[in-house]
Amino acid sequence: MSDFEEAVIEVIRDLVPGEVVTYGEVAAEAGHPGAARAVGNLLRVAGEDLPWWRIVGSGGRLRSPDPVRQARLLADDGVLVVAGRVRNR
Repeated sequence: MSDFEEAVIEVIRDLVPGEVVTYGEVAAEAGHPGAARAVGNLLRVAGEDLPWWRIVGSGGRLRSPDPVRQARLLADDGVLVVAGRVRNR
């Protein structure tokens, strides 16, 4: 596993229920600003072990392949989702 992957996974694992961040924020926190797309690519192959649903696109948009499931998981975390966007971010 690369240093980038390890750093991104650590950032995502540290997210607590109700905390929602963007792909870009994860990349920056992991020490790789500008690598938002790479974060998304990593999440596609990372599996269910990471709380992937807590990562959204800029502006709070749900960007997963299954936005209905993502919205449901976010709601379980206490996050309000309206019309495919996280509110009160």
